[in-house]
Amino acid sequence: MKFFVDTADTAAIRELNDLGMVDGVTTNPSLILKSGRDILEVTKEICEMVSGPVSAEVVATEAKDMIEEGLKLAKIAPNIAIKVPLTWDGLTACKAFASEGHMVNVTLCFSAAQAILAAKAGATFISPFIGRLDDINLDGMQLIEDIRTIYDNYDFSTQILAASIRSVNHITDAARIGADVITAPPAVIKAMANHPLTDKGLAQFLKDWDATGQKII
Repeated sequence: MKFFVDTADTAAIRELNDLGMVDGVTTNPSLILKSGRDILEVTKEICEMVSGPVSAEVVATEAKDMIEEGLKLAKIAPNIAIKVPLTWDGLTACKAFASEGHMVNVTLCFSAAQAILAAKAGATFISPFIGRLDDINLDGMQLIEDIRTIYDNYDFSTQILAASIRSVNHITDAARIGADVITAPPAVIKAMANHPLTDKGLAQFLKDWDATGQKII
């Protein structure tokens, strides 16, 4: 499974990237706002830091304008994945970008039917939003499972990028089902290392070590 970091915080990306925990980055208008930086500037910095795909999202709503914005974003670096919403205009733009060899991340997917359309349009990644479905009492993980089954049935090459990750359980469940990629905030990725029994065991080891009176250094 590939780990993408869902942030435009370059310091957080750098920390995880130095540990080999970053295979790519996803951004969106909300994350750009949170960063307080110019989209072209911060995206360029991220692309220079990370060798994998970096998703940069268009904000236009009509295909013609999406294509114009996407082509400008694609000029930032070779590893840009142009991010478009799962609307009919977004699918039209996706097809245009894919036809020219650009990576495309189709976002805001909430149904298996939408995921089929994205694959047919040549999407590199489809981003089903797990957490937002859970928020309205639907099973976000079931959507991942449905898309996995359909894509495997027909050998679609589009990668399932599990998004709107809210917890460590979301990550492990997505891995179990077979999502190709997860994208999560840095704090959620770092929380994967946490376990109360690890903390308890370490505390006991340190207590016993102190009792030996020894030092390694």
